[in-house]
Amino acid sequence: MTIPDTGFMMDNGASCLPVPPDEEKRIVEELTCKSEDNLKEGNVYYVVSNRWYSSWQKYVGQNNDQYLADEPSLDSQRLKVVSSEMAERPGPIDNSDIISDEHCEGDHLELRRMLEEGRDYVLVPQQVWGKLFGWYKGGPALPRKMISQGYHNKSYSVEVYLLCLKLIDSRDNSQSIIRISRKASTHDLYGKVCILRKVEMAKVNIWDYFDKQKTALLDRSNKTLEEENLQMDQDILLEVQVGVSQSRNGMDSTRNDLALVVLEPSRSSMTIAGGPTMSNGHSSGYNFYQRSGLSSSSSNTEDGYDVLNSANKGERGGLAGLQNLGNTCFMNSAIQCLVHTTPIVEYFLQDYTEDMNMENPLGMRGELALAFGELLRKLWSSGRTTIAPRAFKGKLARFAPQFSGYNQHDSQELLAFLLDGLHEDLNRVKKKPYIEAKDSDGRPDQEVADESWKYHMARNDSIIVDVCQGQYKSTLVCPVCGKISITFDPFMYLTLPLPSSVTRTMTVTMFFGDGSALPMPYTVTMPKHGCCKDLTQRLGAACCLRADECLLLAEVYEHRIYRYLDHSSDLSSIKDEDYIVAYRLPKVAAGRTKVEITHRWLERVVPDTLKSHESKLSGTPLVMYLAKDSLCGEDILGALGKVLSPLRRVYPPSKSSSEKESSFVSKDREESSSSSNGQSGPGNDEMEEDDSSSELPSFQISLVDDRGANHKPIRRDTVISGQTVKIMLDWTQRELELYDASYLTDLPEVHKSGFTVKKTRQEAISLFSCLDAFLKEEPLGPDDMWYCPGCKEHRQATKKLDLWKLPDILVVHLKRFSYSRYLKNKLDTFVNFPIHNLDLTKYVKSNDGQSHVYGLYAVSNHYGGLGGGHYTAYAKLIDENRWYHFDDSHVSPVSEADVRTSAAYLLFYQRVKTDSGVRVGETSRSHMRS
Repeated sequence: MTIPDTGFMMDNGASCLPVPPDEEKRIVEELTCKSEDNLKEGNVYYVVSNRWYSSWQKYVGQNNDQYLADEPSLDSQRLKVVSSEMAERPGPIDNSDIISDEHCEGDHLELRRMLEEGRDYVLVPQQVWGKLFGWYKGGPALPRKMISQGYHNKSYSVEVYLLCLKLIDSRDNSQSIIRISRKASTHDLYGKVCILRKVEMAKVNIWDYFDKQKTALLDRSNKTLEEENLQMDQDILLEVQVGVSQSRNGMDSTRNDLALVVLEPSRSSMTIAGGPTMSNGHSSGYNFYQRSGLSSSSSNTEDGYDVLNSANKGERGGLAGLQNLGNTCFMNSAIQCLVHTTPIVEYFLQDYTEDMNMENPLGMRGELALAFGELLRKLWSSGRTTIAPRAFKGKLARFAPQFSGYNQHDSQELLAFLLDGLHEDLNRVKKKPYIEAKDSDGRPDQEVADESWKYHMARNDSIIVDVCQGQYKSTLVCPVCGKISITFDPFMYLTLPLPSSVTRTMTVTMFFGDGSALPMPYTVTMPKHGCCKDLTQRLGAACCLRADECLLLAEVYEHRIYRYLDHSSDLSSIKDEDYIVAYRLPKVAAGRTKVEITHRWLERVVPDTLKSHESKLSGTPLVMYLAKDSLCGEDILGALGKVLSPLRRVYPPSKSSSEKESSFVSKDREESSSSSNGQSGPGNDEMEEDDSSSELPSFQISLVDDRGANHKPIRRDTVISGQTVKIMLDWTQRELELYDASYLTDLPEVHKSGFTVKKTRQEAISLFSCLDAFLKEEPLGPDDMWYCPGCKEHRQATKKLDLWKLPDILVVHLKRFSYSRYLKNKLDTFVNFPIHNLDLTKYVKSNDGQSHVYGLYAVSNHYGGLGGGHYTAYAKLIDENRWYHFDDSHVSPVSEADVRTSAAYLLFYQRVKTDSGVRVGETSRSHMRS
């Protein structure tokens, strides 16, 4: 591919002279901060290959955590730690690895698809790019503009990928690619097309040609392409009128009929298709599966489908699939569950105009509710015709920019936003009163709960509140003064943790900091999602840890101590290939000096060449504590003799004294020796094997910095200070022969991995055990402390949740995604949830006379891991008592036994009929308002 010259000219037209790396780092950070303080639409950013940018960061010593992806690997962090040599200055900027080979339009170079920021590329402000280009040249330049998104709270993002449209010319069916910003107007699109095809704008019509159907005529206006719901890679159709003059009766000069264009009705119109006639004879017992009575005063052909298509009137509704518009399976799954929720369907199939709240500052001016209502009607009117939810996706992106674009998202987050947005759009309360929250102050729970619900309904009254909202009882207890605070709060869904019973078997290598014994492997069985405190306790029990001893856990990577593991660290932060060690140390007071010992010895690179050796880090680091606050080299050397003594080889008595010779000789003596090849000199003292701890090792010992670079050699009189002293122990072949270093490298049962995970079938857990874990009493976290009105201070109170009032539609969110400092994880634990007769009576604390027995009617499933995966849905058609699988556009019947899987993510339950036979939908509104 030939890359056009898109060099960036500096302000003065000359390139900058090389500057020190620290100065480069300072300049870039200053310019980046200035840019972040002045975010606005139209700012220019440049796309830079992360491969090149990472090499620049290493060169200048910049912490690149901010440029890592959402799921940074430990390897990428370790590489920064173990790098001991200064990185070389990178060459010219090279963006060739992120540029597509297919398209190049003018000076706009297209990027390869599916690139991720932080992993494949980074975005730098225009001023930063100017500096980088002045220092390094190269390229090519990839400028992109910042656009604003959102309705309530504006958010800004860089439009890395322009909207790509396929233009089809109706005259010859030729095709062209149009790239244009989503924020461009339809008038801009007309101008771009007319220039490309060399036609007059007055004679041109451009159609939204989604799915090869004339969906809507794009009028020449200031309406943005994003508002027109044009999707990436979709078709648009060009029609050109040649030599015609339109007459009043719709005929051209050749007496041919001209196409009559029905423009999209005004967004301000709240006429609901089918509303007036649908409400005729409607009651709570209305069978919404019968579509023969559907009629409308207006026709809607958006997305290429006539909602009132007479050919489908006799077909069963509710079996239409949703087209995947590009990683929108998360949205399709949640929508299918909602559009099979009986009270929601009944509500949106009637005229809900009166409930539209156009003035609610927390809502979306009714547009979200209208878009969802239109989509629901299409799904229930279309038989088995697949629907493309473009209009709804456009509204979603406008009001929730986090769901814009074509990345995978969380269906639960989408559901939470959608339910809240529908509530605010349909809130019957036009003006919310101000109500001050009151504490319980010892009043009866029923009185406080009723008061709280009354206040909640005074501000929130919608179909969503009627059928989807319940009430918690929250109890906080101060651990100091014993103050009890009871509040009652509404909830829309239950988020339940998964208490997994799966265990993992961990093998950890234990080293003795006083040299009293050889390193030993210990194997313990741990809960899969425990913490390092649990690991320390079980290791202590396994090794019979004394009361005056402690264990220090560490992770070793590339023969260095990468990190120490504190008690609060999650075991999930330890990966299968990680090497975990435990140092058995005496309990010492703060202020003692900790010594970290790293090993290095010569390794032959080419076996046949005696001089071809390379000094490499080897073995496992050792850790010990020294009692003195003020240290000298002799203290270090003496302690080394003790900690290394268990590694000394034991020789048979027949060996000569020279073979019995120990290496415990001071470095000072070795330097005075005439031997320089690692052999013992005449000044070496012979030593008996039982008094080795009194001698000093002959290793070359040096102080090192955090990066592992040698600082200075340690002698007897070297003065050493600091809480942590890091030293490098250089072994020669002589020491390797005198000591059994295998205990530092390849202990039995300990090879490359620090532990192994027990390969057992995951045990199933009950939905009730998840509920028990959610409702158990637990202390608040240190970052979520409660302000106690008694103590007048923030306290780490204990919190207890109880279910007080349950809604007719109960949504259960199984918390499968866990997050820690180092990684994200998905739990594939199988949850055994009831399909029929989910009885929650014993969990509800109030006596409201309602049935607390539920039946499952929909499930949102997630398959795969984080950062991707796939969502589907199971939904039950109530009238035929049959389950269906909704996999985007594909819909197929499924047996009830197949609904229960380890992929279940969201569970939708509906309250069953009461003994009196009253339908749930009839009682919901009156009960929830009471």
